[in-house]
Formats: sequence, C-alpha cells, structure tokens
Amino acid sequence: MAYLVLVRHGLSEYNKKGLWCGWIDPSLVPEGVEQAQKTGEELKDIEFDLSFTSILRRAKETLDEVKKTIGQTDIPTTVAWELNERNYGDFSNKNKWQVKEEVGEEVFQQIRRSWDYPIPSGESLKEVYERALPYYQKEIEPQLKNGKNIIIASSGNALRALVKYLENIPEDKISGLEIGTGEAYVYQIDSDGKITNKEIRGKNPLAGKV
Repeated sequence: MAYLVLVRHGLSEYNKKGLWCGWIDPSLVPEGVEQAQKTGEELKDIEFDLSFTSILRRAKETLDEVKKTIGQTDIPTTVAWELNERNYGDFSNKNKWQVKEEVGEEVFQQIRRSWDYPIPSGESLKEVYERALPYYQKEIEPQLKNGKNIIIASSGNALRALVKYLENIPEDKISGLEIGTGEAYVYQIDSDGKITNKEIRGKNPLAGKV
C-alpha cells in the first residue's frame, strides 16, 4: 500500500487578481505560502519517498513549503514539464470574470472546465490529459505499485487530468471537479495501482471561486 498525494499550488499573484495564468510563471502570494504550510501540517503523518512538480514556480514553491513544514526537505524531487498547468493560449493574462461577462456563463464554463473545448493557441483539458497521463503511467505509477509514497505539486488542470484517470471520471462529468488552491487529495493505492481510500486535506472553501 502506498500514498499518492496531489497538492494544488497555493494562491498565486494571478489567482489573487482573477487572471488566467496557464504557462505564465508568477510566484505565490503570502496567503499562498500560508496555504501550502497549512496543508503541510495535515500531511505530517506521511513519510514520502519521492516528489514531483511541474516546472512552474508556483508549484515548486508550494512543494518547498510543504517539505519544510513536514520536515522532509531531502525528498528526491523530479521536475517535469508534463505536469505543467494547462496552456490558456489567447486567454492567458486575461481577467476570467471579465471574460465571463463578455461571453456568458455557458461559454465561460466551457472555456474553464470542459473536457475538449478548443482554446486559441492553447490546450484543452483533453490535451493536458494526453501529455500528463503517459508521464504518470511511466514515471509515477510503477513507483506507487512498488509501495513508494509520492507527493505531486502542480496546478489545477494538470491535477484534474490525473484525478480523472485515478477516479475514472467520465468526460461529461469532469467539469464538476474543482480543486482549490492549497488543497491536497490524499489517495491510498494498492499494488495494482487502484485506489483503496481517498480524503481531501487542507480544504479550501473558495475552491472554484478564484
């Protein structure tokens, strides 16, 4: 049995301003650092063998804060672009709430949360899934099957893609999945790679609202 912990990065400068970030690389704001530390407090019962993060600063800073909080700063860490946030293309750097007013609720939710909505010069969630899942299956899943406890720090859509796979969420239901900044999805995984238990730690009451 192994633990797999998926941590969404803490609040970033762009989250706080309501801007779509994607591959833009802002840091955490002080509130985001506090979120990472709070979640770390709730993960102290797990001894991690390996950690993974995207190449983006907000994910790496979150992982660093969690590792310091749990007193495990020497966890071997792999940085992988495949775990990056979704590329929001032409929507990057735009205020999401202003876009919502311009396009309406239905189209806004398609842009933000649907499975295969095309983004000009960017990625759909399906495309994130198609790059993140092979990496997970090759580099991470075998380690879990061997009993290694693993923590992954990344962004909302990369983690939504992984959760879709882990929980076998249908394409037409994935829009209902929201992972708040700083939240940790804690899974117990058996030797076949199947989930035997799940809990959410560091729950963010503002999930989906920033």
